[in-house]
This record gives sequence, structure tokens and C-alpha cells, in this order.
Amino acid sequence: MANPEHLALLEQGVAGWNQWWTTQAISSPRLEGVSMGTINLRDANLSKANLSGINLEAADLCLVNFETANLHRAQLMQASLYTANLYQAKLREANLSKADLREVNLRYADLCMANLTEANLSQADLEGATLYTATLCKANLREANLYKADLREVDLSVAKLREANLSRANLSMANLCMADLIGATLHEATLTMANLSMANFCMANLMGTTLYKALLIGVNCIGTNLYKANLSQANLAKADLREATLSQANLNLADLSYANLCMTNLRGATLKGANLTGANLNCATLDGANLTGANLNQATLEGACLRGAIMPDGFSAS
Repeated sequence: MANPEHLALLEQGVAGWNQWWTTQAISSPRLEGVSMGTINLRDANLSKANLSGINLEAADLCLVNFETANLHRAQLMQASLYTANLYQAKLREANLSKADLREVNLRYADLCMANLTEANLSQADLEGATLYTATLCKANLREANLYKADLREVDLSVAKLREANLSRANLSMANLCMADLIGATLHEATLTMANLSMANFCMANLMGTTLYKALLIGVNCIGTNLYKANLSQANLAKADLREATLSQANLNLADLSYANLCMTNLRGATLKGANLTGANLNCATLDGANLTGANLNQATLEGACLRGAIMPDGFSAS
């Protein structure tokens, strides 16, 4: 239950609140469940505060210090949190839809089941943050740092992730359908069984990424770096992989039917049992690739380099 004295003091102004808070020995101010509407709390110190269930819809929260604060189920729709500090904040089930979260510090924050639909998180720092099952549909995460973030089962459909850092992030079973990941870094990220259909990975770095059983139908991977990526049993039907790097990648049992692999580097890749029906492999590099049991029905290999490759019949190409 909120402390009436704490609420009255905060409503009197940020300057007085900050001065009071620095002299207090209490473990945390109690403001849970209160409705503060469009209040201006710019530059307020709310670190360690209990703000669970608070309503700060459309409030000005720029530069506010929420470090380790409890914002469980807080209502922050359309709030302005530009450059706010939410380090290790508890935002589980919070509503941040359409909020301005540009350049915020959300390192190691708990955002499980949070609603961040259409939120602006451009250049935000979410290193190590937990976003399990959060909703980020149409969110803007351009140049955001999501290094080692827990993004399992997250909805990132139609999200903007250009040049974002997702290295070593866990995106297992996440929905990135039609997401924009141009130039993004997903080095050693885990995307097991993720839905990436129609996503744009043009010039992205997915070196060493795990895409086991991932859905990549119609994905744009022009010039993408997938060196040593695990795409075993992935569905890449009609994917555009022109000039992509797939050297030493694991494509065993992958579906590459009608995919465009023109000028793609598949040197040393394993494609055992892969479905390459109708695929365009013109001018592709398949030196040392293993195509044992692969289906090349109607595939085109004009100008392809097959030096030392093991063909579907198990024999080495001359």
C-alpha cells in the first residue's frame, strides 16, 4: 500500500523529493498503485522505490533514476523515459506500449511478459535483460544493445532492429516475422525454432548462430554472414541468399527449395539430405561441400564451383 506522505511529497516537486530521498534510511519509498497521470517527474530519483501497479501514462520521466525500482505491472503507456536509468528494474508485466525509451539503461532489467508494442527503444541498452514472452511488435530497437538478452518466445514481428547488437542473445521460439535486421549482429545467438519468415537480414552478421529448425521462408539474406551457422532442419524455402557466406555451415536436412543461392559461398558446408529443389546455385562456390542425399531436382548449377564436393550419389565431383 502506498505511503500517503511519500505521495504528497513527490507531488510537491522533484527538487524537494530528491533532497528528502538522499537523507532517508528507509529501504524504499512506497508509491504502489497510485495514479499520477501526466505528471512531470523529470530527473527524479526513484531508485529502489516500490512503484508496482503505478499509473504514469504519458508522464514525463526523462532522466529519472529507477535503478532497482519495482515497476511490476506499472502503466507507462506513451510515457517519455528518454535516457532514464532502469538498471535492474523490475518491469514484469508492465505496459510500456508506445513509450519513448530512447537511450535508456535497461541492463539486467526484468521485462518478462511486458508490453512494449510500438515502443521506441532506439540505442537503448538491454544487455543481459530478461524479456521472456514480452511483446515488442513494431517496436523500434535500432542500434539497441541486446547482448546476452533473454528473448525467448518474444514477439518481435515487424520490429526495427537495424544495426542492433543481439550477440549471444537467446531468441529461441521468438517471432521475428517481417522484422528489419539489416546490418544487425547476431554472432553466436540462439534462434532455435524461431519464426524469421520474410525478415530482412541483409548484410547482417549471423556467424556461428544456431538456427536449428528455424522458419526462414522468403527471408532476405543477401550478403549475410552465416559462417559456421547451424541451420540443420531449417526451412529456407524461397529465401534470398545471394552472395551470402554459408561456408562450413550445417544445412543438413534443410529445406532450400526454390531458394536463390546465386554466387553464395557454401565452401565446406554440409547439406546432407537437404532439399534444393528448383534452387538457383548459379556461380555458387560449393568446394568441399557435402551434398550426400540432397535433392537437386530442377536446381541450376551453371558456373558453380564443385571442386571436391560430395554429390548426392555419394561420389566426389571431379
